[in-house]
Amino acid sequence: MDQAIYLITLIATALVLFAAFSSLIAFRFGAPLLLVFLGIGLAAGTDGLGLDFDNASVAFFVGSLALAVILFDSGFGTSFASFRAAAAPAITLATVGVALTAGLLGLAAYHVLGFNWLESFLLGAIVASTDAAAVFFLLRVGNIFVRDRVRSTLEVESGSNDPMAIFLTLTLISLITAGAPLNAGELAEDVVFGFMRQMGIGFAAGIAGGYLIVRLVTRLDLETGLLPIFVLALSLLVFALAGAIGGSGFLAVYVAGLVAGNAQMRSTSMLKRFQDGVTWLAQIIMFLVLGLFATPSQFIDIAPHALFLGLFLIFIARPAAVAICLAPFRFSRSETAFISWVGLRGAVSILLAILPLMDTLEHGRDIFNIVFIIVLVSLMIQGWSIRSIARRLNMIVPARTGPVDKVELELPGSAHHELLAYRVVAGSPVERGERIPRWARPSLVVRDGRSMTYQYAGRLMAGDRVYIFVPDRYPGLLDRLFASPARVDPEDAEFFGAFAVDPGRPAADIEAAYALDLSDEEQALSIADLVRKRLGGRAEQGDRVHIGSIELIVRDVEKGGWITGIGLSVDPPSRPYEVPVYISAGEALSRLWAFLRRWREERRKRAAQKEDEIAGE
Repeated sequence: MDQAIYLITLIATALVLFAAFSSLIAFRFGAPLLLVFLGIGLAAGTDGLGLDFDNASVAFFVGSLALAVILFDSGFGTSFASFRAAAAPAITLATVGVALTAGLLGLAAYHVLGFNWLESFLLGAIVASTDAAAVFFLLRVGNIFVRDRVRSTLEVESGSNDPMAIFLTLTLISLITAGAPLNAGELAEDVVFGFMRQMGIGFAAGIAGGYLIVRLVTRLDLETGLLPIFVLALSLLVFALAGAIGGSGFLAVYVAGLVAGNAQMRSTSMLKRFQDGVTWLAQIIMFLVLGLFATPSQFIDIAPHALFLGLFLIFIARPAAVAICLAPFRFSRSETAFISWVGLRGAVSILLAILPLMDTLEHGRDIFNIVFIIVLVSLMIQGWSIRSIARRLNMIVPARTGPVDKVELELPGSAHHELLAYRVVAGSPVERGERIPRWARPSLVVRDGRSMTYQYAGRLMAGDRVYIFVPDRYPGLLDRLFASPARVDPEDAEFFGAFAVDPGRPAADIEAAYALDLSDEEQALSIADLVRKRLGGRAEQGDRVHIGSIELIVRDVEKGGWITGIGLSVDPPSRPYEVPVYISAGEALSRLWAFLRRWREERRKRAAQKEDEIAGE
């Protein structure tokens, strides 16, 4: 017995270490890291090294706990500003989008696999949600900088769409196992009320649990080492309690993370570092366990059908669902296409595919194998091509500043103050003589091993370490002051425009210079207001407005949506590749408004011409 414990521990730790080490290879070759973790589990399983793991209940339990940890960290790292900016489209995708994807894939599965309708829609429901771990990893860890609204929509959707997929899966399994004849009216009523109950209880439990976490962390004087463990245990308590009372535990733990992460509680930076490591461990364990549970030799017979369904999901079901859900919102066709492409399937789908096995459904093993292949196809095709697709669709926004060398130091007993340590890098604004704002209080400068007060240090030099006391949450201005110069590429200059214009200048100035045929009303606006109006009232960095022969590009935006920097290109680059089937209602209305505006101007000119002719006669 003792030897068995050591052997199991040896194998488990060896797999985790090998998975962590493989990240170096994955980053070097651009491979989706989660696909690597899954591949290691497959290689170590029955058809590989021979590790026989066939306990569905244990796999589901381990995967559920790991997913709860990942979702809490996802919510903890999402700001309320990002959530508000993307809440409506993301929640639409997380509910209506999941249902549409499940329905479309269910229709395809019914005709391809020969399953009955309930089993076909069950397969669709299992793979209907995107995977939070895969999406967060590729966007955040993969350093793919896309526009804020697009990124926020993808992150909020992936963090909140699991409850809908889980609800549909459990509902369909219960209908299949009951074996009773279906009544469409009763079924619709059960589904609607069941969904509202689960989501309502889950959301309420998440709000209450998040505030409880904040309250306890603020009030209790716990040891520093115990605090992150305490928060992790509380998040799992919220997950378990919400599920036990009939709600969605996954939604509850995500909302709890969202509330706790946006509260001003002490030791936030330490909690983020701890959760980052725990989330990595959870992802590794979850993908390894799910890989071990699979049996690749069973994939051969079902592979052609599963491959077809995987391609159908990527190129038809997901794009159609996204196009329908985002139609009421002001997303461009390129943005809609990118959102549909970043619909990666991952551990959540495999985890849900275990449920038919646990309930011993007739085609349970086939469903699991098909779902596993679909996940592999999604990670290989979508995961490997996200960066190139983002570039193709002009979604990547070049960095305006370089990296920052900064350390956040916790102040014991204070939840509203921080001590930041910056290293001055050559070429940064402070090294060039820019002053630190008055609301920041520099307290110490360390230069060549000697410490001195900021007042007597003189002009800051490259290599100095500056300690700054900052009340409440510091603005991003400090990061910009200490940032290294951004790497300037020709592509970046082309992206943001060769010339800078003053956003506060009247639009009449660019009308006089470039004859853009602006209306008198538009000429009276400032350039910033003109750009914001053409964008529908909201602007973010990287937005572009084509006007006549020029293009105006938003370079910088402050909090509150104020445009502080605009670039101008007199030779605009070719427009990004537009997918013709993606056109939002907002874009259609914008085009209709532009057409009506041109028609009105033409009518006014013709009327003026006619008056001149009459006067001449």
